Amino acid sequence: MTKFSKPALVAGLLLAVATAQPALAAKDKKKGDAAPVAAAAGPVAVQGIAVASLDAAIAGTNAFRVAEQQRPVTYKPNFDGANARGQALENQLKPLVAKFEADRQAAKPNVPALQQQARVLQELQERGKQEIQQQLMPVALSEAYVAEQIEAKLDQAVQQAMTKYNVSLLLQPNAVIARSVSYDLTDEIVAELNLLVPSAQLVPPTGWEPRQVREARAQQAAQAAAAQGGAAPAPRPVTPAGPQPEGR
Repeated sequence: MTKFSKPALVAGLLLAVATAQPALAAKDKKKGDAAPVAAAAGPVAVQGIAVASLDAAIAGTNAFRVAEQQRPVTYKPNFDGANARGQALENQLKPLVAKFEADRQAAKPNVPALQQQARVLQELQERGKQEIQQQLMPVALSEAYVAEQIEAKLDQAVQQAMTKYNVSLLLQPNAVIARSVSYDLTDEIVAELNLLVPSAQLVPPTGWEPRQVREARAQQAAQAAAAQGGAAPAPRPVTPAGPQPEGR
């Protein structure tokens, strides 16, 4: 049976929500394969400088990891439907592909017929892909919704961790040539996020859209108003990311 892994899904699914929607943030691991764990003793910052992976901090929170465990259960019908549709598509395409290959290898292949077969195969693949994306859209929205709830507290967590461990300058890991693990503030940010966002809602409210989609819609509306030479319309009410009142 065809299987669909969640990391591979998100890369394409949110594009189906809107063209401006990027792939969901990747799960960046650090310090080996283990998930980030809050350090008992804080990092020893050199002259107030430390590094931190914010993507890894989000992925290392309790709220994020619990949601990852709950999602396959909550959205089991969606995963099952996508797998079933994928298997049906594979069964449908297999004989058509076999015929196409056989006709292509004939002594005198019929080029127009081959082109028609190729078009049919492509159309079937695209239609099946769209149907699978539609099945898995709630899963992608759930992933974006959970991440956005945590991101809403990320700035606050970073500031609190920097203050607590006397860090005045925080860099991304890829911004330095060499470093010591001792100067990594990621685990301390995870600890602060766990306090600020102990849990996250898994299922987004009806009609909720990811931040990138909301921003893209607002930008398109502003551009349309500017093109017409009129005043920009009143902004559309934005569904908050979650129960947290403060945003980034």
